[in-house]
Amino acid sequence: MKDRDIVALYWQRDQEAIWHTQEKYHPYLMKIARGILGSEEDSQESVNDTYFKAWNAMPPHRPTVLSTFLGKITRQVSIDLWRRRNSWKRQGTEYALCLDELTQCTVSDPQEEVDAQLLAQTINRFVSQLSPQARALFVGRYFYCDSLKEVASYCHMSQGKAKSILFRTRNRLRNYLIEEGFQP
Repeated sequence: MKDRDIVALYWQRDQEAIWHTQEKYHPYLMKIARGILGSEEDSQESVNDTYFKAWNAMPPHRPTVLSTFLGKITRQVSIDLWRRRNSWKRQGTEYALCLDELTQCTVSDPQEEVDAQLLAQTINRFVSQLSPQARALFVGRYFYCDSLKEVASYCHMSQGKAKSILFRTRNRLRNYLIEEGFQP
């Protein structure tokens, strides 16, 4: 079923919308959740919450790209769950590793950044200027929280090369953020 048809079912308040969403996007959403949470059970809870939030969000929202809409919800739900469950320890998942790597570029932990919206806009501008390969690595690693092995694989390069590109990209990001007024 096409995305526009699934969205139409949400707008009609037809519960088949959830079934079709699950049928089409469950593996994709579980991958996002697993990268952040590291637990199958927590990931399933997060994805189920995504379906609920999507149900409540449509209407009024009518997403044009359903996968992105659902992915953002899953990511936020998973991060919130991760924060609740791991506030006492920040280790053990790709999300924790990604945060540790990015902490070197920002004023404080990205979760605690006072001006998070401005920081996000600045990072988005930076990412839009990257080469397609560097952008794919960066987004895969730091948005989807994929492992270094995964991002290297789908970018068709060695882990060493991917690690090197990510290291240089983080350094460029750090310098870019300093130029934009964010101090480490």
